[in-house]
Formats: sequence, C-alpha cells, structure tokens
Amino acid sequence: MNTLSKKLSTLERARLTLELESDAVKNLVTQLDENFESVVSHLLQLSGRVIITGIGKSGIIAQKLVATFNSTGTPSIFMHAADAIHGDLGLVQKEDVVLCISKSGNSPEIKALTPLIRSLGVPLIGMVGNLDSHLANESRWVLNASVEKEACPLDLAPTSSTTAQMALGDALATCLMEARGFRGEDFAQVHPGGALGKRLYVRLADLISNDRRPLVEVTTSFQDTVLEMSAGRCGATAVMEGPDLVGIITDGDIRRAIENKFSPETTARDIMSKSPKAMDVSQLAVEAFQLMESSSITQILVVEDGHYRGMVHLHDILKEGIY
Repeated sequence: MNTLSKKLSTLERARLTLELESDAVKNLVTQLDENFESVVSHLLQLSGRVIITGIGKSGIIAQKLVATFNSTGTPSIFMHAADAIHGDLGLVQKEDVVLCISKSGNSPEIKALTPLIRSLGVPLIGMVGNLDSHLANESRWVLNASVEKEACPLDLAPTSSTTAQMALGDALATCLMEARGFRGEDFAQVHPGGALGKRLYVRLADLISNDRRPLVEVTTSFQDTVLEMSAGRCGATAVMEGPDLVGIITDGDIRRAIENKFSPETTARDIMSKSPKAMDVSQLAVEAFQLMESSSITQILVVEDGHYRGMVHLHDILKEGIY
C-alpha cells in the first residue's frame, strides 16, 4: 500500500509511525560493527570530554545524549555545528573527541566543520545515516544510523532517523556505564536533587527522629500502650523486653483487642505481633518501601546493631518522593 497517496486514519497513521520507528531501531542491531567497539574503547580511555555536535533535529538529539552521557559517567558537552564555525570551536581541547550526528552527513555546516576538527588533531566520530557522505568519509569511526524510511508521511521530516540516533547514542552510554562499573551510588551523586537520586541515597537513618520513637514494655497496660502510639504519631509502637525488641503493636492490633473485649489486665505482650519487620539504619528507604509493599504493612522498625532506634512510616518515605 502506498501510504503517501492514501490518507490513513489517525490510528492507522499512529501505528505505522510506531512500526517504522521500531523497525529503524531493530535494524541498528545488524548495522553494529567493529566501529562501535572501537568508539567505546576510545571513550573509556579518554582523558577529556565527548563534544557532541549536530544541527537541526540531530542537534536536539545531540543535546539529549550530552545529558545522558553526563549523568552516566561520561563527561560531555554540546556544541552547535553552526556556532562551532563562528567561535564555539574553542570548546574543543586536544584531549577531547568530537561526535558529530547527522542524517545526510552533507549539510554545509558539517562540511565546514570537519576540516576544522581535523586541523585540531581531535578524533572525529560520525553518527550518520549516509555512509557515502562527507561526514562518513572524514570520520575516524563511523556509526551507521541509516534508516530505510522516515515515519513522516512525506518521508521528509526526521522521525525514524532521529529515533535511531537516540537509540544508538543510548547504546553507547549503557556500554560505557557497564564497562566502567558505574553503580547506583555513582548515579546518585549526579542526581542528588531528584526522585531518582533519592531512591539511591536516602537511608532509613535519614528518616528516623528521636521525637518519633514509640516504644512500650511487654508489661505496659493497654491504655498506656494506646497513649504511646498516639504520641508517636506512627500508628504503631515497638514492644521491648528490657533491651530486646520483641514485637510491634499497630492500629490493627488495637482494633482486634477491642473486638475481643480486652480485660483491664491486658498488657502489650498480650496483643503484640511477634517477629516484627525490622531493617538496619544503613538500608535504603526505597528498600523499606519495597518491603512494606510486599508485606502489606505501613511501618518499619529501624535498628542499629540490633538495638531499636526508631520507626519509619510509609508516609515518611512517600513524602520524600520515593516509591
């Protein structure tokens, strides 16, 4: 079917667009070659930065890849291809490498830029959709980002090609992450203010406080237990036997005691749940959230060297944007 001569319905056009872009990414798998391995090897040994450049839509993809590289352990900076030939080429230092992204590889800005990069003695990587282009011929390594067809109905607007460029750049970033042994802790260092970072660095020690450390002894009366739970504002209290943590009493335990018509002699020992869920102060808050979710509970007792330190409620974790 000639999709250019026949108008498709909205859903037909949307599905065709996704199919074409999906095919463009799948085809990259067979287009990968030793050039990709050489680029990864060079970037791992790089003492400078990856200067990523492009123009138009490819320039926008370049900016996204800069952000991805920087957040995953590969120092990078964006240089607009047009601005580069009007002064921004000063960004490039001898220790750097330039990654130039272009569909055609023949735009006037790219043709003007490549000899200038070569004169600096800096390696040039071409991520290009035309292997017979000026950029491909001038590059030390060529990353094949060619596509059979744009998803644009006119086969003009960069759609499949920019999707392929982004996916190929992401493949570079993930290979570099793995080769460097980039860890969650490393990611958190460059994302300290976001929800993603908080998942990787906020620990239970950061969420407990001395004024929210509800506890009763096993011999504490029912009434005093309820008062302690109210004061602790966690909907629960730890139960201690001397220095040992032996149980937890939650709102549910209180309701069940009332339903069973507790006696005046009822103590914390009589209504507590034994073997409560507890975690060390050093553990991540996101791990506590996952345990709460899997166990259908809303509180975690926090311990240090086996000693009760406090309690963290589900709301404490959600308030940090961790989930």
